[in-house]
Amino acid sequence: MFVPLFLLIVGLCYCSKENNPSPLGIPLLNGPSEALEKSIVYFNCELLNYPENETIHLQVYKVGHHEKLLGEYTYQPGNVGVIPMVIKESHEGFLECVAKPLNASGSNITATVSVPHYLKVIVPVKNAEIEYSGPFEFFEGNAPELHCSVGAGNHVSYKWLLSGRLISPSPFHHFEASRLKILRTTSADSGFYMCIASNSFNNTRVFTSHSTELEITVKELVSDPDISFTVLKEKTSCSALVSCEAERGALPITFSLYNRTEPLYNVTVEERRATFKVPLLMREHLGSLQCQANNSDQITHSHWLPLRVVPVNGPVTMRYDRDVGENYAVIGLRFYCKAAEGSHPRYNWFLNKTLLHNRGSFYYVVDQPPEQSVLLLSVGKSSAGTYHCEVSDSFNNSTAISSNRKYIDKEVLNRLPTLIVAVVFGCFATIIILVSVCCCIGVMYRRRVYREKSLLTLEMERTAAYEGEMESSAYIEDRGGVETASEDNFDQVRSMMISMSVGGAVVSALPSH
Repeated sequence: MFVPLFLLIVGLCYCSKENNPSPLGIPLLNGPSEALEKSIVYFNCELLNYPENETIHLQVYKVGHHEKLLGEYTYQPGNVGVIPMVIKESHEGFLECVAKPLNASGSNITATVSVPHYLKVIVPVKNAEIEYSGPFEFFEGNAPELHCSVGAGNHVSYKWLLSGRLISPSPFHHFEASRLKILRTTSADSGFYMCIASNSFNNTRVFTSHSTELEITVKELVSDPDISFTVLKEKTSCSALVSCEAERGALPITFSLYNRTEPLYNVTVEERRATFKVPLLMREHLGSLQCQANNSDQITHSHWLPLRVVPVNGPVTMRYDRDVGENYAVIGLRFYCKAAEGSHPRYNWFLNKTLLHNRGSFYYVVDQPPEQSVLLLSVGKSSAGTYHCEVSDSFNNSTAISSNRKYIDKEVLNRLPTLIVAVVFGCFATIIILVSVCCCIGVMYRRRVYREKSLLTLEMERTAAYEGEMESSAYIEDRGGVETASEDNFDQVRSMMISMSVGGAVVSALPSH
């Protein structure tokens, strides 16, 4: 923002100067844009327009600081003003060349100024060191801030290493110029810190400086402890061995055991586990216990654990689920064993009365006390046999309760159950019976239709015979005096026709063979 504004102001100045033209042209300043400190650099300042017979003095200043001359040259016509300069860090900025007569007091020629030229000065970096005023050992959650200082150098970039590994920006690692701030430290932030300061000249020469390592130790806060207890059976009594254990935390750790009303025990140990012995009564609810752990100003707590022991009691149930593979074949089983009661059960699995240990070639036991125990079984020749489980108290295995026994065989498991076979064949027989009934009903229906059709045909024949007789009678009457057949013959013919009609009806009424 500053550079464009400055150039605008300088341009306005030039515009104002052009309103009062000078015999001297505007000088041209050329030189490197980047230089090393203490190096010798040559700048060229040249005039394209100048009055004859006039000696011109060329001087290089830093813009706005004409009180300090950086270099000069007496200009001769036809020459280029070469101005050598020993570079200092203070030379960085905008430089300008001022052209004016050598005897400025006796001349009416106005001085002119070149366009500013920016020079970047590189000071090689060296003597990097870490500055840190905080403690070198503290607990998690602090926010230390490290500063990387250099004895010399500018335009410096910084990198931070932790135990030889580069630290990348993250929500908990903030970089501000030469500073590293770590928020919410954890034990992972422990280690040896080093800063690397570097700068470069013309992107070809790189200067680096490594600080010495600074060791910082971030101690772990103790985690919430887990609480559990086992039963210790003695000759005349029982006790609960209450265990308090923290997964993480810097040592030493102070463990305390509380009931609902008051503290019971307190101990400081050089490990992450402590055990307390508490008197116990069977089937009696003795309240709830809680562990507290502390290795700093922060105290952590476990959940409340009811102190009650119930002996194992039956019945013991055993069930299983199937694992089905290709072609719906059973390839695995999951047996579950559970007792009706028991706060501290011990589960044992048996195959053909042989105890199965935690893992074998075809099985794996997963205990989930006190809920249940699971036996994972791969079905094959070696796994065939009779299985059962036994449950006893973990503190007293003199009495064990056994489950029912189950015979397992690959062929038996993959055989279709009798019920399913009976259902399938029953359905098939039902279909056959239904089809047979339908066929019988169809035959009977066809016979009935045929019988009705025969009766209808007979009736039509009788009607036709009667109509023929009526026509014959009419014909005889029309003949007048013609003598017809004798009445006896007519009656005889009529009787024969009736007999034939009745006989046909009787025949049609008989069942066909």
